Amino acid sequence: MKKYIYITLVASLTLITSCKKGFLDQVPNDRLTLEETFTNRATAEKFLNNVYSRIPDEYDQRNPNTGRNAGIWTSASDEAEYVWGFNQGNNVNIGSWDANTGFVNDYWNNFYRGIRSASFFMANIDKVTQDITPQLAVQYKNEARALRAMYYFYLVRMYGPVVLLGDNVIEADAPSESVRLARSSFDECITYIASELEAAAANLPTTPSSDTQVGRITKGMALAYRMQAYLLAASPLYNGNADLATLKNKDGKQLISQTYDASKWKRASDAYKAYIAQFIPGTYDLYRKTTGGALNPYLSCRDVFLDNFNNEIIMFRVESAIGSRQYELTPYHSGKNSETRGSGGLAITQNQVDAYFMANGRSIDDPLSGYVTSGFTNYQPVGAPAATSTYNQWVNREPRFYVNVTYHNSIWLNTNFGNIITELNNNGNSGKATGGNDYSVTGYIVRKFMGLGNWNIGNRPVILYRVANVFLDYVEALNESTPGDPDIVKYLNLIRERAGIPLYGPGVDQIPIPADQAAMRIAIRKERRVELSFENVRYFDTRRWKIAETTDNGPIYGLSITKNLPDFLTVIPFETRVFTKRHYLFPIPSKDVNADDLMVQNPGW
Repeated sequence: MKKYIYITLVASLTLITSCKKGFLDQVPNDRLTLEETFTNRATAEKFLNNVYSRIPDEYDQRNPNTGRNAGIWTSASDEAEYVWGFNQGNNVNIGSWDANTGFVNDYWNNFYRGIRSASFFMANIDKVTQDITPQLAVQYKNEARALRAMYYFYLVRMYGPVVLLGDNVIEADAPSESVRLARSSFDECITYIASELEAAAANLPTTPSSDTQVGRITKGMALAYRMQAYLLAASPLYNGNADLATLKNKDGKQLISQTYDASKWKRASDAYKAYIAQFIPGTYDLYRKTTGGALNPYLSCRDVFLDNFNNEIIMFRVESAIGSRQYELTPYHSGKNSETRGSGGLAITQNQVDAYFMANGRSIDDPLSGYVTSGFTNYQPVGAPAATSTYNQWVNREPRFYVNVTYHNSIWLNTNFGNIITELNNNGNSGKATGGNDYSVTGYIVRKFMGLGNWNIGNRPVILYRVANVFLDYVEALNESTPGDPDIVKYLNLIRERAGIPLYGPGVDQIPIPADQAAMRIAIRKERRVELSFENVRYFDTRRWKIAETTDNGPIYGLSITKNLPDFLTVIPFETRVFTKRHYLFPIPSKDVNADDLMVQNPGW
């Protein structure tokens, strides 16, 4: 039987691998024979580019159920909400999704397609004889190997234990019995992911060999996912979770270990410590910007997302839908220039606004924070060109608040057409009555990632993992494995120092070090929520910590957007969200459970 490779119109390639529908199917466009594809280096590289195309474009979350693997993670967490009803994150928030929902099938299909294509590439790249060195063939094979393991990581993070295909490439004419597949245990999945990434990393460069290679998988990228897999495995959702005791294969095999294993935290913290020793600060480091020779926390926290390919970025997707994301971040600004007029459709919840610290580094519920709950001040925050009348709850907040949040009466980032003041009350220039279908449902808009000019720009890399993630992952694992280790305060303080807020320590201007493991756990989680906000972390944190039944269930708050001042400032519930135990894991798509009599469904679905 003749095998064909299918080439998309953008010169990406996809293999049709099975006549059985489900995660083994592929969608054809144009075709090349197997021999034609893996004789020529250029065509083989196009095939590998297709494997890369499965890397998530997290700037495209307005329409998550696409081949770009954009997540629902920002709006389906307690951080945010989209105004548009078609966004499927909104469906998740009210519990209106199941095993037949589009994105449930799409992520499963798309990542398995990437996995199958990676395996096929690995099995055939050695057939290429034109214009390729043995060294480059080895590198390409290990890029595919690392990508395959990364895609498994994305799958287990959503669905829990999955099917491990190994290196097998099922032939198109294979008998149906060969695709009857049972799920591997979660620990088996993590072991496989980690070992594959470690093996791939041994044959990958530490840095790209040239500018044309930027975006290809490197040693540091591969090992970053190995650490994240270990952290996930150590977390309460998978480490002795009795709520998943019924998740077993049909032969009785337990898929989630029912015994808590403290050594999993040690395995994770050791991996992070070794990674830091190997790569930081030599290959990667915290991004810092200075003004007049002194650290500028505001610019440091803002421009880490604007300064392309800076040395804090570890994993990224080169091509992204940044224009679409910036349209969501730019307020409606009725009557203003098109460069400064967007939708403001990605709203921040009051829950997330309240998570940011005060300028003195304390939470707003700390009696020593200085948080004021009423009145206005003529206030010029860091990064703003002038002062405006500002509600006192938004005065004297930490720099990351002003980087991440657009609030009523703040000055817009693009000042090319003068200082534009964003008005988010009902009849304001960006309010509900003014914007029609384009407004913030909470009275706040996400500002993080926003550039300083026209929102309608081309590509900018989407950052998927950076040094701040490494430090915060490390201190979390270390606090669980070795509470009191001095590295916990050291690396937590590196994040706070860059953010321009007081450190933990004994000094007059410092914050007392949390007294014990439980208090430090709270401090670490607060820091993660602030530093990594809107970076697709919070959704997974609340689930792996098993706290989403509290954080993502019940009323979620915003301002009174149908009112003008002063009533606009009244905090009210804008939505009652639904989260039950079954929502900790995605369901396996119904079509795959129905097609494979060895496949078991996740509990509750």
